[in-house]
Amino acid sequence: MAAIGIGIVGAAGRMGQALVREVARTEGAKLAGGVEAPGHASLGRDLGTLAGLEPLGRVLGADARALFENADAVLDFTIPAASLAHASLAAETGTALVIGTTGIDAAGAAKIRAAAAKCAIVWAANMSVGVNLLAALVEQAAAKLDPHYDIEILEMHHRHKVDAPSGTALALGRAAAKGRGVELERVSARGRDGHTGPRRPGDIGFAVLRGGDVVGDHTVIFAGEGERIELSHRAGGRELFAQGAVRAALWAVGRPPGLYSMRDVLGL
Repeated sequence: MAAIGIGIVGAAGRMGQALVREVARTEGAKLAGGVEAPGHASLGRDLGTLAGLEPLGRVLGADARALFENADAVLDFTIPAASLAHASLAAETGTALVIGTTGIDAAGAAKIRAAAAKCAIVWAANMSVGVNLLAALVEQAAAKLDPHYDIEILEMHHRHKVDAPSGTALALGRAAAKGRGVELERVSARGRDGHTGPRRPGDIGFAVLRGGDVVGDHTVIFAGEGERIELSHRAGGRELFAQGAVRAALWAVGRPPGLYSMRDVLGL
């Protein structure tokens, strides 16, 4: 079978370079191209060289539409506004799209769902196999444990991350809420400062840490009377996210239009 052509938007960034390396070493995949915004300092450079590899014969461009027209699937770990524009391009060209961007609001989510009516889109806050397994375990634990167990989610990322809580933390919160049969928006507690009073029963709390070069640490705590259960995941590098994203792209090509998650990709 012919290799599946995978394109990358934001290909010169740290995550984009990790995606280039992963596509280059994945059997059954080939690099269809990579783009950045017009005026980017690295335009015209070989994508392999940018990612620390031997030259791959593909240079960094600025024409996103051309990339979508020439690729079987596109990987997008950019910013919300760019991801929404790319979802529209995917819908117009019928190209499979994998979105790992976080910080997309409810209006943006609606636009992605609309685009998914015309193409296959895999959208996940975290592409790691381990994190998605963690989310499944969190949902099960929340469903099985007594409601008197308080749920707290702690996350830490590098100093450059701009959204908080992380998309992964929110996804874990949604998993816990689903296990309890409630909506996260009704029980989410995201800020505590000053004289807050006692903890509100049933809340799912979030605590955010930022600093250094931490790729991503997440812990879900179930705190009961006399015991505490903690489920954790620590990312050692961006490669694990790249591995999951490429796996999702290979899975999505040829699928009918629809909005899919990594749970679909992994069969969880």
